[in-house]
Amino acid sequence: MRHARRNVQRIARFAAIGGLVCGGLMVSHAVASETSDDPKAPNAETLAARTGQKLVTELGTSRTAGSWIDAKGRPVVAVTDEEAAADVRGAGAVPKVVHYAMKDLRSVTDTLKDAPKVAGTAWAMDYASNQVVVRADTTVSAAEWDRLAKVAESLGKSVRMERTEGTFTPRVNGASPLFASAGRCSAGFNVTNGQANFILTAGHCGPVGTTWFSDQQGSQQVGATVSGSFPGGDFSLVQYSPGVDLSGADLVAVGDGQGIRIIGSADAAVGQKVFRSGSTTGLQSGEVTGLNATVNYPEGTVTGLIETTVCAEPGDSGGPMFANGLAMGITSGGNGDCQSGGTTFFQPVSKALDSLGVKLVTEPGADDQASPSAGSTGSANNGAGAAAPPGTASTAPGGAVLPGAGGGSGGAAEGQTDSLASALERVADFRNLGPGLFVIAGSLVALVALRIRSERGRRRYRNQYSQSWG
Repeated sequence: MRHARRNVQRIARFAAIGGLVCGGLMVSHAVASETSDDPKAPNAETLAARTGQKLVTELGTSRTAGSWIDAKGRPVVAVTDEEAAADVRGAGAVPKVVHYAMKDLRSVTDTLKDAPKVAGTAWAMDYASNQVVVRADTTVSAAEWDRLAKVAESLGKSVRMERTEGTFTPRVNGASPLFASAGRCSAGFNVTNGQANFILTAGHCGPVGTTWFSDQQGSQQVGATVSGSFPGGDFSLVQYSPGVDLSGADLVAVGDGQGIRIIGSADAAVGQKVFRSGSTTGLQSGEVTGLNATVNYPEGTVTGLIETTVCAEPGDSGGPMFANGLAMGITSGGNGDCQSGGTTFFQPVSKALDSLGVKLVTEPGADDQASPSAGSTGSANNGAGAAAPPGTASTAPGGAVLPGAGGGSGGAAEGQTDSLASALERVADFRNLGPGLFVIAGSLVALVALRIRSERGRRRYRNQYSQSWG
């Protein structure tokens, strides 16, 4: 009988060890899938976002009401009928049947847009609740709130009203690498039209003709704003002055001499984890909570923005927002700060690129003169973004990579520039490691339990044997 128990214990022990090995292999596979040798391989969250966006496009605005990524990392698509729900299931996504279609929600936002403008208000589509959420900051008076509420009431349950703390303002006038009489901003992404090279940044930073410098004294000129949109949109182009080398221009700095390589652009998805780098607050992360947002700044109304939980402060305007190496947005404005949190809005990169007729320096069709040198990082300065003015060198958090500014002390070692942000993005996708870690934990618990049981058995046997012998 004792030998039989020993055999059972051995089998259980071998099974637990096998579980440890299998769990380790599962974790290794998950990590390998996130750190593929192909730098352009999308991660699980990016694939989920693309799946949802593709289904919305295929099914149309009368049968869908947006898509998002749920807490389990799955693409969810809001649909208006069971036939569309079946199509979503067939594509491997999760359907949610809702009352209002996208065309209905857009009709709501059109009505709000036509109503008298109230500075300090904003609205965005909340796909998960199938509503348009209207927010008003502390500057909106009770009378203005009542007028807006009457408009919302006329639209029925498709609208939800909320009050929010702080004020909705563009994030200008903080410490930043781009200095001009109009204000101070962070550089965004490096772009090109094939003949000239530019910094893509926020439109509210300065009108066409604004001259930008890398120092407050105005001795080191970066370039001048040659095109842009604000209000309406919030993007602009700063053309580099002659002689600027864009080596390392495909990098977004994230502080401490580290950077992440930008390999292309993409549209953001609700529920997606994103990162922002800015000259005031450095690298910050959060989640996309809404798309096609409208914000009524005191300076004017901006539409088509990305709404997020990423914090930002004055001076972060124009800085880059990205995920998995893909450029997604340019910091526009918001409320709150990085101590108490808040809402920040971003100008979608894809719309800005299309409107301005330019490409990221990393995208196909970009001119050879703007192509970055492989592995080159340049230096870091006080600002943030893939694009940064030459002439400074520092390793302050959020420091931007300087195109062609060699010799700075903040340069990252070759091959290591992507390490910090890549690690952060892998942590954001930690749920992919869950199954493997669960198997490992279960196997460890089983081994400990077997060990305890074995020790108890030995102890009972010794006690029994010693008593019979005595």
